[in-house]
Amino acid sequence: MNQQPKPSTGWTMAVDYGPIVVFFVADKLAGGGTHGALVATGAFMAAIVIAFIVALTVIKRVSPMLWVSAILILGFGGISLYLGDPKFIQMKPTAIYLLFAVVLLAGVIKRKAVLKWLFGPIFTGLDEEGWLKLSRNWAIFFLALALANELMRNFLSFDTWLTLKVWGVTVVSLLFGAANMPMLLRHGLDPEKKTQAIEETPVE
Repeated sequence: MNQQPKPSTGWTMAVDYGPIVVFFVADKLAGGGTHGALVATGAFMAAIVIAFIVALTVIKRVSPMLWVSAILILGFGGISLYLGDPKFIQMKPTAIYLLFAVVLLAGVIKRKAVLKWLFGPIFTGLDEEGWLKLSRNWAIFFLALALANELMRNFLSFDTWLTLKVWGVTVVSLLFGAANMPMLLRHGLDPEKKTQAIEETPVE
């Protein structure tokens, strides 16, 4: 049976990160302030719709993250545009962080690691206790991000909030992921198998 060519990782990256880059660039091009924020919100909404279409037609799969993001961006973005107030689109990250935290904590309480379902093929060799600890750690991290987002959107300008949201949260998330590596290694993670799994895992 002939297999369809796999979508490039470039398409996946574009779907995952394209909308937030459009959001950031649109705000800067529109001159910032309330006007820039509303223009950026409209561009963000258009970009997430395009990303959703690309996921359906090119990648042939819409991830749970994209479903959640699209619903919240269109919902909060629509309210922001209708009321002329960008604070509602700023609430979207808080909603996502809280949702992730609740889902992960519920799994930990039930002794079922949700992250294992998502990243099992990548974190090869990690034992069940390691998955539970990783889920717990990320749940706490998402709660901290939700609190940080609320503080930033209430006390900082939209432009400053957006810059920290795009670049600051990304850097902090990478550092937090790296900080978990010693714990993962103690619980059976095999770095060599992990690298092999990443290379062999098909893009869906």
